[in-house]
Amino acid sequence: MSRSQTQAQGTMRASETLRAPAKLNLTLEVLGKRDDGYHTLRSVMVPVDLWDELEVAPAEHFSFACDAAELQQENLVERAVHALALPTSNFRISLDKHIPTGAGMGGGSSDAAAVLLAAQRGLFGSPLSADYLAVARSLGSDVPFFLTQTAALVEGTGERVTALGPVPPWHAVIVKPPVAVSTAWAYNRIDEAPRESRTRSSSASLQMAEALQRAEFSRAVSLLQNDFHDALVPVTPEIAKAANLLREAGASNALMTGSGSCVFALIETDAERDAIAQRIALPDGYAKFACAFWNGEAWRHAA
Repeated sequence: MSRSQTQAQGTMRASETLRAPAKLNLTLEVLGKRDDGYHTLRSVMVPVDLWDELEVAPAEHFSFACDAAELQQENLVERAVHALALPTSNFRISLDKHIPTGAGMGGGSSDAAAVLLAAQRGLFGSPLSADYLAVARSLGSDVPFFLTQTAALVEGTGERVTALGPVPPWHAVIVKPPVAVSTAWAYNRIDEAPRESRTRSSSASLQMAEALQRAEFSRAVSLLQNDFHDALVPVTPEIAKAANLLREAGASNALMTGSGSCVFALIETDAERDAIAQRIALPDGYAKFACAFWNGEAWRHAA
């Protein structure tokens, strides 16, 4: 049987490791709550080189394993596989988790997107005719963003994604406090506070998108904004502590990503990033990560 025939039948020939990057929200504006309970957002997100790794290997039937016990029963990897309705199930996936959970860094969404991207290029057989964007939307609001593999302006409930092109070679230091944030609780905190009307023309997210495309680092730092940060830091001392650790180490600004709980500082050079990371003395239960902005393969060649 030829290789093309084998692929057409959906038979995997070899193991492959997929890398799923984390993300940071450089801006996150919560614009309003819809009648269906979903919130409309505007955000600039950027992938970073902190990875989950998914090993996909041939097997007699589909199975999933993860080194994080809490994800063994409920995870977006299995949901993505089932949503694709693949013509075969003769493979297994093992997830090696490095992106912290409950952290606002999109690890589960990125894992799901990695499966969709692998299917799109034919890892599970011939490329499918599935509507990958529709599948991504059904899996979660952050999944469509990860399909772009670069920075993007994300609007609506996550379904409107505008890729911003190659990202500048900037860096981040991230501190994870010993607390996980419930997304539902975070939105409740937002909804309890008065919300000012914000026009799209004055949006910090649109300005951030421009700063990224022009590689204007100082302007980008000044535009960092997250409505969840403002709502949660006053009532979550662990997150406030994480922000203070970054500032005390020399970061000019510190911002929560997503709905928390990780806090990051935007850094222009790898030398400064490493110096700030080294100056952070972590209290018990806290973790830190030093990483860089990441471009997917197509965008890397364009950079």
